Amino acid sequence: MKATQKLHDAGQSLWLDNIRRELLTGGGLRRYISEYSVTGLTSNPTIFDNAIKESSDYDGAIRQNNAAGKSSEDVFFELALEDCTGAADLFRPIHDRTNGVDGWVSLEVSPKLAYDTSSTVAAARELHARANRPNLFIKIPGTREGLPAIEESIFAGIPINVTLLFSREHYLAAANAYMRGIERRVSAGLNPYVPSVASLFISRWDVAVNKKVPEAMHDRIGIAIAKRTYKAYRELLASDRWLRLINFGARSQRLLWASTGTKDPKASDVLYIGSLAAPHTINTMPENTLKALADHGNVGAMLPRDGGDAEQVLAEFVRAGIDLDATAEQLQREGAEAFVKSWDDLMSRIEEKSAALKKAG
Repeated sequence: MKATQKLHDAGQSLWLDNIRRELLTGGGLRRYISEYSVTGLTSNPTIFDNAIKESSDYDGAIRQNNAAGKSSEDVFFELALEDCTGAADLFRPIHDRTNGVDGWVSLEVSPKLAYDTSSTVAAARELHARANRPNLFIKIPGTREGLPAIEESIFAGIPINVTLLFSREHYLAAANAYMRGIERRVSAGLNPYVPSVASLFISRWDVAVNKKVPEAMHDRIGIAIAKRTYKAYRELLASDRWLRLINFGARSQRLLWASTGTKDPKASDVLYIGSLAAPHTINTMPENTLKALADHGNVGAMLPRDGGDAEQVLAEFVRAGIDLDATAEQLQREGAEAFVKSWDDLMSRIEEKSAALKKAG
């Protein structure tokens, strides 16, 4: 049995952190679903930029949208919605079979709205309505300004993937925003079933910290942060506050491991997979990581619900001079900036391709 199937059977969802038109039209995503137990998909501006750059699959749609006089941003969302709704339709049987727990696809609002609450809420509403799929998450970053947008979107009944979380504190802030939205729905007599996931980014911790600590400490902090956060997640799921909401018909916001492709060439290519196995969680991974897991990955013990050795490991990093809170804030800020850069690159890519297609007639 493949490690992908073992993880799935243990109660962890495997999602693909990639999308491109050929993956949908060429049968690749169907194969990942049937052979690698993939049950969902995430996207971001960098992924779409690469997809448009590396293929001509989008040329016809870009040409058609150009003829309609649409802006680069409008063109992008037309392309992204077509891809994401197509993927959502492929995952729909899984979504139905799991009563809405799984089978999700994620589409992000413009990263330029990361610090603009009202515009984020408006964008989330519009994308949700345009997609018109029950299994499509709208991604909103868990920045300070994003938190009220998350609460308001949940209250409006929009499924949300909270992105750019880097610490236990970031996760808890996002979870509280989610619960406030659900509690408001309960008070208003609305259906409290509004799904959500909270995405904790892992590998970027090791990229940021490895150069500041001895080699023996490399590639350990990301997993320790995940363990610390998992403990908080399990405690929250067992809290009176959450159990009350479940009694009204709510469903728990699942914890998602993001940024799980190994960046260190000296480390295992499945470092963040086997080490983060846990029921009722999600691991969204790049294609190469997914293939490596299916080929030679192993599934060991599930994450300890009490966080295991997380605090001891993190204490080592503190003694080595790593400020955990400051680093988490820095990573979130840099993550938001990186997504904005990717967005700008994506807009430029569409403009360049549009010009080339016009020139070619």
